[in-house]
Amino acid sequence: MKNRSDLPSIPQAAFDWYDEYAHGDIDRRTFIRRLSTLGVAGLTVSAVSSALLPNYAMAEQVSFNDPDITAKYIEIDAPSGHGKAGGYLVTPNKVTKDNPAPAVLVVHENRGLNPYIEDVARRLAKAGFVAFAPDALFPLGGYPGNDDEGRAMQKTLDREKILGDFTDAATYLKSQPITTDKLGVVGFCFGGYVSNQLAASWPEMINAAAPFYGTPPTADLQSIKGPLLLHFAELDQRVNATWPDYENALKTLGAQYEAHMYERVNHGFHNDSTARYDEKSAELAWQRTLDFFNQHLS
Repeated sequence: MKNRSDLPSIPQAAFDWYDEYAHGDIDRRTFIRRLSTLGVAGLTVSAVSSALLPNYAMAEQVSFNDPDITAKYIEIDAPSGHGKAGGYLVTPNKVTKDNPAPAVLVVHENRGLNPYIEDVARRLAKAGFVAFAPDALFPLGGYPGNDDEGRAMQKTLDREKILGDFTDAATYLKSQPITTDKLGVVGFCFGGYVSNQLAASWPEMINAAAPFYGTPPTADLQSIKGPLLLHFAELDQRVNATWPDYENALKTLGAQYEAHMYERVNHGFHNDSTARYDEKSAELAWQRTLDFFNQHLS
């Protein structure tokens, strides 16, 4: 949704309600009912909801058929999680066992491996990294094709087993002959939390973590070392409320971190499939992320 000039400005309340809906605090019916109370000239409930809900046709920046990369779905052993895990592996075509590249684990939001996250993995491969985006919903058959059902499915899974799947995915990446011994992780929303948690629980395995609007680790915080590159959205009250205590802990621990607050943008501003997307901030955050990985994983 890089260009929404066809719509009047969407009130901030609508973004806040969408955030509540996306994180399970209200159901879809309540979300739509609240939208109907806006009464903004030129905006209908249908127009607002279609702008806020994902349109994944808008999210592709790097094609599956890009000649510089190879993308495929794979299955791996995940003894720390659900026994088996699966996801989307994307490799630069120039990478071989004689010319390995650093790897980046990509962690999706709270709804499974949707097309936006797959595109993020392709963007990383296009930039020269071996990227793997596991699907937490793999034990249930994988991402179902829509976020509502995916969100409901992910809520039924044990979070510790999900973390185990991602940990084993990280181990898999590091063990591949086409990857170096350097591994980064980037995640969004729930994936931002997972990125923080992996950096805390497995500091020797994660060489650089770049969480986007993620909450702090819930365990092993005392072990976190960094480096961390943390991205926050100024209007994201829910996640931002957790940052002061997290930052104080990072300072106390002497962890290496860099944090950026992007002005006048909402939670999910990097996701270019909805009206929350802010092109300027998203591109700046992404370039910072690539520079960060190039610095710490090369």
